[in-house]
Amino acid sequence: MRVRGRLTWGRRARAGAALAALLAGAGAPAIALTPAAAGAGAAGTPVCQVRDDRLREISGMVATDDGYVMINDGADDEARRRIFFLDERCTVVRAVGFPSRPRDTEDLAIGRDGTVWVADIGDNDHSRTTIAIWRLAPGADEPVLHRMTYPDRPHDAEALLLDASDRPLIITKGGSGTVFLYAPTAALRPGATTPLASVGQVTLPTTSTSNPFSFLGRGVITGAASAPDGRRVVLRSYADAFEYDVPDGEVVRALTAGTARVTALPDEPQGESVTYSRDGRSLLTVSESADQPPGTRPTILRYPTTDGPATAARPTGSAASELPTLVRPIAEDTTGLSRRTWVLAAGAGTLVALLGLAGVLRWRHTARR
Repeated sequence: MRVRGRLTWGRRARAGAALAALLAGAGAPAIALTPAAAGAGAAGTPVCQVRDDRLREISGMVATDDGYVMINDGADDEARRRIFFLDERCTVVRAVGFPSRPRDTEDLAIGRDGTVWVADIGDNDHSRTTIAIWRLAPGADEPVLHRMTYPDRPHDAEALLLDASDRPLIITKGGSGTVFLYAPTAALRPGATTPLASVGQVTLPTTSTSNPFSFLGRGVITGAASAPDGRRVVLRSYADAFEYDVPDGEVVRALTAGTARVTALPDEPQGESVTYSRDGRSLLTVSESADQPPGTRPTILRYPTTDGPATAARPTGSAASELPTLVRPIAEDTTGLSRRTWVLAAGAGTLVALLGLAGVLRWRHTARR
């Protein structure tokens, strides 16, 4: 997410990575901070470049039979606040506007009937009283708004999945390697605000994949997707893709009780989107280009899906319907990095310094206004 006049999460993360490198020189453990600790991974194969200047902050993408659908995150430019349809060469062939201004569109999904679901769920400041889903029916001229509200407190989220019945599942962004799952308690209705319920939590596998945000980029979820046959889902961070089998159609059970196969997505500039190819054999990703060198174009990258055994991970919270006592979403982002002792050792000082730097940068920005 990018918000004018504020220090965004991405900028905080980049500042944190720089501070981490400085602290590493002062004797911090090398496991989380030095290039030697970065995991190796094969770079994705380029598919096509997006050359339309309206798509510079791509936050969501889905593959279709004849191309792709993409959205930006909370763009200041009105021309970028669209649902963009692209052909197989990444050329925009259609753009659908919103009837009112969305807050922060972060992910996409396509329902069984071809409806495009747009997740307006970003909340970098944790201040929204409601989040939203926009639904664009096949052939419609504009999407329809459906509001939702969390049962506990605001959360920043950037990932959306649909279960076998097209029920939306919101995955929070997290920050400490644990993310939380929320689902509507009733069918979504235009003009109404539907309560969400906490349905589980996921502890992400630990990796050391190289990415621009160091260890911070490995502990957040920035996108999600379902395979065309519905038998797999994937969550992505800035560094990796975590793929889960869904043999019985129960997406929540798969995420909360399953183990992940990990595909490294090394050194993507700011990867916030993931989708399956239409044949289900590949993962496709794309990064933002807004903060990249002039002339950089968003490029869709292809990674083969992982066929090997699932990566063992620490136990995750089970589905709320089975073990509700294991779901404690109020703990999100307040536990710091306590779930990973190696990050505690390396990151506690970094995070303190990062907060100070954020305050200084924000004060300097305010002073210049």
